[in-house]
Amino acid sequence: MDAQTIKVILADDHPSVLAGIKSIITTTNLQVVATACNSTEIIKLLDRGVCDVLVSDYTMPGGEFGDGIPMFEFILRRYPAVRIVAMTMMDNPAILGQLRSSGIRCIVSKTDDVSLLISAVHIAHGSDKGEFFSPTIKAIFNVFGEAKGLLALSQRESEVLRLFVSGMAISEIAGQLHRSKQTISSQKNSAMRKIGVARDIDLFKYAIEVGLIPSRRIENKK
Repeated sequence: MDAQTIKVILADDHPSVLAGIKSIITTTNLQVVATACNSTEIIKLLDRGVCDVLVSDYTMPGGEFGDGIPMFEFILRRYPAVRIVAMTMMDNPAILGQLRSSGIRCIVSKTDDVSLLISAVHIAHGSDKGEFFSPTIKAIFNVFGEAKGLLALSQRESEVLRLFVSGMAISEIAGQLHRSKQTISSQKNSAMRKIGVARDIDLFKYAIEVGLIPSRRIENKK
């Protein structure tokens, strides 16, 4: 009995990595139909409708459509039928949490066994609600459980929070995002309620715990 062939596009900006992954994940029912090294090439391939699952690195600079979360969100909007498996070297729980909340439900760390991509592809292809996290990613989510508060934030709240803990004042954020100071303040307060902190100093401590800012920066906020 022949299993359905799953057509896969591999994307990574290192040709040697692409070759290595391709040799490992090509199985009787996984077919790597194309490879790409940036977002421009990915979009050209997806426009042809050639794949079921995109396996892509998180960081691939130089493409017309960027990389990371903005690239993945664009692909999810434009090609809702395509499933995505993200590969990454990142261990920042806040960014990984944001990646998960953006709709990427299969994430594999490049520090884990590359053969895990086979399971990730099958799960991604089988259901738009299935999740697969390689051991390193799963451990990060388990250890930094408090980072899950970020998943409840709206995109605008998350944006305001990140700018605020980076050191920007409310007025500066308002100017950069072209919103009123009242709106920015309201979004900041809403984000703080959702993650369960009441004071700015606690917000900075939280940001350190989940990896949004380095610990040394809090000393300037006391």
